[in-house]
Amino acid sequence: MEIPTHKQAHNSNPRLTVGPDEKVSLGQSTLLGLQHVLAMDVYVVPFIIAMLISLQSGQSTALIQSTFIAAGIATIVQTYFCMKLPVAQGPSFIPIGAIVGIYAASGGGINGWGTVLGASLIASILVIILGFTGIFNKLVKTFVPTIVGGTIIFVVGLSLMPVALNDNIYNAGGATVAQNIYLALISGAVLILCVMLGSLFGKKGRVFRITSVIAALIVGCIAANFMGVLNLSAVGDAKWFSLPQIPFVDFNFSFNPSAIITMVIIYIVLMAETTGTWFAVSNVIDKPLTEKNINRGVIGEGIGCLIASLLGTTPVTGYSTNAGIISITGVASRRVFIAAGAWFVLFGFSSKLSALISAVPSAVIGGVFVIVCGVIAISGLKVMKNEVIREKEMYVIAVPMILTLALTLIPKDFLYTLPNTLQYVFSSPVAVAAIAAILLNKLLPKTK
Repeated sequence: MEIPTHKQAHNSNPRLTVGPDEKVSLGQSTLLGLQHVLAMDVYVVPFIIAMLISLQSGQSTALIQSTFIAAGIATIVQTYFCMKLPVAQGPSFIPIGAIVGIYAASGGGINGWGTVLGASLIASILVIILGFTGIFNKLVKTFVPTIVGGTIIFVVGLSLMPVALNDNIYNAGGATVAQNIYLALISGAVLILCVMLGSLFGKKGRVFRITSVIAALIVGCIAANFMGVLNLSAVGDAKWFSLPQIPFVDFNFSFNPSAIITMVIIYIVLMAETTGTWFAVSNVIDKPLTEKNINRGVIGEGIGCLIASLLGTTPVTGYSTNAGIISITGVASRRVFIAAGAWFVLFGFSSKLSALISAVPSAVIGGVFVIVCGVIAISGLKVMKNEVIREKEMYVIAVPMILTLALTLIPKDFLYTLPNTLQYVFSSPVAVAAIAAILLNKLLPKTK
């Protein structure tokens, strides 16, 4: 595959092979966009929700389809029209508890899901208003200096590591723990090998670096097949083309004040977390977030969530995983992310392609995912490298780090004994850690 050898004036970052505004061919964008899609596990959130609220098989498939389409449209909106940075959108784990609670409290069934979608619709409109008024940007400028921003990026990577290890590797179904560990080691080793080959051979080795993620996933799937744990039966049974859900035909919207307030709280938490993603991407591409970027990003986030509601699925938000992939591959072209959005939409209209992505063993993705988490965490440390770490700064960094691990590892049985509002907030370790970093930075006295 031929890779651009020139660097345009706007790409002065030596860590990047392709800058955000550099052009890559359609074929390259298609392949590299698929790489991001494969590493994102977009189907997991709708699958979990479908399982928790006991949806039938056809309803589960429709929810997954809608999620793919919403993620694709939101990615294109954010990357091309709004924020204009390489940011991919996908379903967040944060609203799961709130969604299940609202669904059950509203009687379940069509009415329950309509209440979830109605609350999400109103909350997304509120986010758009925050972007247009510039209120969110003013909050970021006031409360998120370098030390706080670096800490938030660090805890984003830190919070994802236990998820990658526990959910994607140790406790992943379909194989033994030993097989999962071997698969993760294989995919992780292939990823590192490709990146090292890219660094060793310079320009001639760029192809190894920029395709490192997809190469790791392919080799991991081949290994899984040899182990007998690659199950493609669902792919054979799935249809090539199927229509997604249609508003006011397959679902409706109901508006309940209590549900709306709950979802507004969830969206505030989502925005706190997605800010960490933006800082991570900004750091990787070495392009500071401007006031315009942030305002347009908030608008894009709100539009993406609004589209998700209209398609009958859950909120989609910025994925920090992709910042790690950019750092590993060196490819930050917005064209690649637009191609990723197109892939998502295509998967959303094809049950067979959606099933093919779902068939990639979790442990194979986990081997890549855990390395990406480490890269994101290191990016946060690099942001803070020029800061003077005195006693105050030590606590600004340490306490959020402790809270992140504590909430990531908190026993679920204890979490469920807390009031619903606390459950929603504590379900996002990054948001809690971000709030803690902001408060500590403001409240602790400066060290003399």
